[in-house]
Amino acid sequence: MHTYIVMYIPRYIKSQLIRLARQYPIVTITGPRQSGKTTLCKQTFPNKPYLSMENLDIRREALRDPNRFLNQFPNGAILDEIQRTPDLLSYIQTVTDEKNKTGLFILTGSQQFELVDAINQSLAGRTALLKLLPFSVEEIYSSPKKSPSLDSILYKGFYPRIFDKKLNPTEALSFYTTTYIERDVRTLINIKDLSKFETFIKLCAARTGQILNLSNLANDCGINHNTAKSWISVLEASYIIFLLRPHYQNFNKRLIKAPKLHFIDVGLAAFLLDIQSPQHLHNHPLRGWLFETFIVAEFLKNRFNRVKTNNLYYFRDNTGHEIDLLLDYGDKIIPIEIKSGETISDDFFKNLEFYERLNKRGVGKTFLIYAGKRSWQEKNCHIISFHDLNKAFAFDQKT
Repeated sequence: MHTYIVMYIPRYIKSQLIRLARQYPIVTITGPRQSGKTTLCKQTFPNKPYLSMENLDIRREALRDPNRFLNQFPNGAILDEIQRTPDLLSYIQTVTDEKNKTGLFILTGSQQFELVDAINQSLAGRTALLKLLPFSVEEIYSSPKKSPSLDSILYKGFYPRIFDKKLNPTEALSFYTTTYIERDVRTLINIKDLSKFETFIKLCAARTGQILNLSNLANDCGINHNTAKSWISVLEASYIIFLLRPHYQNFNKRLIKAPKLHFIDVGLAAFLLDIQSPQHLHNHPLRGWLFETFIVAEFLKNRFNRVKTNNLYYFRDNTGHEIDLLLDYGDKIIPIEIKSGETISDDFFKNLEFYERLNKRGVGKTFLIYAGKRSWQEKNCHIISFHDLNKAFAFDQKT
């Protein structure tokens, strides 16, 4: 018999969870499967009863007599994977209205669209919403000295279980794909040919960091356009991918209006590309796209960990000028270029300079994030190593 010592790695979002539980009767946490929602809830509220709606017996009891079920928990409870019992939400609403207390129920779910729709119908105004993504690079590699090589980071990804149990990433992500993605997919839509969906998700991984062309993706997979659109929605709903929207103002130029496809976890994208070790990444043709996905996902995690809305966009015109990431603050835009090279080249600044000329009113500071080790400022541009992302986040927090 093996004994595992599981080291709990603190989550930045925990302080926000505590704050919101003091202000709202219900806090709902969504995020991908295995992103650490259950562990976060149990660590934050150790005295609250915990029940998983994945458990068939508990689910049956909750649905058979909802009032009796909820009356067992006068001080509330943690209800995991609540999307399994959406009918329970209206009864939770009644209980919280009667008790008029904060911090009663902590709900979690891993299918965002389905769950948020049910919550909007039953719990509008009564619940705070948090999104917990896998570990951020700051959470898991707290100092650059502890940080492994970039190739190791891209290969391993950030799902907590890989770190908690010191698992082989290739094996763990293989099991994750089979156990979670396929099961969630089957509950969301009826797919007769699962092997075709497996091909589809691998084709998506080969396009991470790139502009989404649904027709091209559908043709390569041998499915029709509407099916491809539906399957993209499923991957988005399950927090496997997210779509980075284009940002366009009236610059009198033809702008690309399709979103960019990014994976939430770069390690999962690398696994789906059949990358089985950090060494495979060294000269991989998609390494630059994977690096971009990694950085963009870190900005998304940083926003969600501070309960901020997603203000991330990209820019591209029909002549090929592109900014990998734009942060939109309303009164100003922060353009960010992302380069996987370790040596700074003059070419790295061309698109930033173009965008500054184009958008004369609204550009704040500019950022260049690259794979080297040193960070410094050059004129208006902050050149930041991927080890020092907190420097970019510090600016985001002031804005």
